[in-house]
Amino acid sequence: QVQLVESGGGLVLPGGSLRLSCAASGFTFSRYSMSWYRQAPGKERVLVAAISSNAIGTHYADSVKGRFTISRDNAKNTLYLQMNSLQPEDTAMYYCHVPTTGSWGQGTQVDVSS
Repeated sequence: QVQLVESGGGLVLPGGSLRLSCAASGFTFSRYSMSWYRQAPGKERVLVAAISSNAIGTHYADSVKGRFTISRDNAKNTLYLQMNSLQPEDTAMYYCHVPTTGSWGQGTQVDVSS
């Protein structure tokens, strides 16, 4: 059974950085593209970044290009999201997602505030 466990969220000052992790189990992680989504209060869940199974291909939402970096370690079955230059509008619950299976993690909260 697919399990995705996010971690690394927290409260950070504007301009700060966080690194989110998603530990995956229950499937062959290295064979699947992965993605990060986020959902702000009262808003829809939206795609933040995606990465191919071999990490060669990546995609970013325009709002995070140049600030966020998605990566993965297939040996550790872990997905990452490095977030730099965080702004208040980045405040949201961040979710790990397997597009092919439709699986979601429980999310990790990111709050950017002074």
